[in-house]
Amino acid sequence: MSVTNGRVSFWWDQVGQPAPRPGLPGSMDADVCIVGGGFTGLWTAYYLKKAAPDARIVVLEQRFAGFGASGRNGGWCTNSITGSRERYADSHGRDAATRFQLAMNDTVDEVIRVAAAEGIQAGIVKGGELTVARTPAQLGRLRARYDSESAWPATDIEFLAGDAAVERVSVSGVLGASWHPHCARVHPARLVRGLAGLVERLGVPLYEGTRVEEIVAGEARTLAGVVRAPAIVRATEGFTADLRGEHRTWLPMNSSMIATEPIPAAVWEEIGWGGGEVLGDEAHVYMYAQRTSDDRIALGGRGVPYRYGSRVDQDGVTQSRTVANLTAVLRDFFPATADVPIAHAWAGVLGVPRDWTATVGFDRATGLGWAGGYVGTGVATTNLAGRTLADLVLGRDTELTGLPWVGRRVRRWEPEPLRWLAVQAIYAAYRTADRREQDGRTSTAPVARLADLISGR
Repeated sequence: MSVTNGRVSFWWDQVGQPAPRPGLPGSMDADVCIVGGGFTGLWTAYYLKKAAPDARIVVLEQRFAGFGASGRNGGWCTNSITGSRERYADSHGRDAATRFQLAMNDTVDEVIRVAAAEGIQAGIVKGGELTVARTPAQLGRLRARYDSESAWPATDIEFLAGDAAVERVSVSGVLGASWHPHCARVHPARLVRGLAGLVERLGVPLYEGTRVEEIVAGEARTLAGVVRAPAIVRATEGFTADLRGEHRTWLPMNSSMIATEPIPAAVWEEIGWGGGEVLGDEAHVYMYAQRTSDDRIALGGRGVPYRYGSRVDQDGVTQSRTVANLTAVLRDFFPATADVPIAHAWAGVLGVPRDWTATVGFDRATGLGWAGGYVGTGVATTNLAGRTLADLVLGRDTELTGLPWVGRRVRRWEPEPLRWLAVQAIYAAYRTADRREQDGRTSTAPVARLADLISGR
């Protein structure tokens, strides 16, 4: 059976890509212009319009709403703080980092609340996040992370010894696992499609097929015209490098996924996985997966991590060797799936700042706002960003605007070929470390620590 490759994503292929919305009809004035029709832009528009119903808000999207990471991700709505909570404790103090964690916990529930209240059917199940260790070195990292997490309030993490881990999900060779409850499985395309329709019903025009070439104070410039607004929000995540003047702001990192055909009940009986948990592991080149609402496994990981010159994919097409590698991971984790065909493969890009730490902000002097750099944790974090941007644009001093990621700025990525060489070296080192740890090392391979140092994580 042939594998469908691309077509944006399995998620979009399953629900059907939306009929094209009209493009920008020409230059116009607005109160707020949002560039990017993914989760960040749509959540921002939603909360702004709820708070200020008379505000003239315009969303500009170069393809269609949810074309980027919002419609291609693994469907993890999790409470992870991108860049680590400890980094914020070092810069802003332990109390600030704790407030951030509590806000992220609440954000998972806020996404669920809005979807339920607004009638968005996105297959959401709050089953928590399960992380497994399958080598002694991975188990050492898992225990260390569990000890670190347990020292913080509201993380609610549990450690599961081998048998207890297998009872949750029967992963081959598992030595132990950790689990926390602050994560929900979602169907990302259904969520972003529902959110786009909701924003439109609130009276926010969403202009698709409209590529913004440049953002400057007071203007979003496109080939179809200029949108003039005192507040302009950049919500372009992995496509930020395409904007004039932003080529080195965030690096577009590639991640790829596969989805199986529906898995027979007898195989599920062997695997388990009935609690709606999302699944990850402690490998350096890690995997992430969910059991979908229609009983498939959707599994992702790194393929070609970065394309020279910050190029992005063509409608989600990924490399055949990446499909083979992800299929091998699936079969290794779940031998019972050996005869289950792969239905679909796809890829997408996520935004990576130089310090691997997400940020949100609004410069009142220029009227320019931004959010992103989620490094793969955006399904929940975009909601917090949208609420925060709404408060910042409206000039509100709230608990959200006081969180330590607000206003954070980092240096730009190095020019080519340095950043391409660096990314290739980092992921070659991580792959080498994973291979060495398969041989029974009880501690993290030194080459992985070197990669962490180079990457600036």
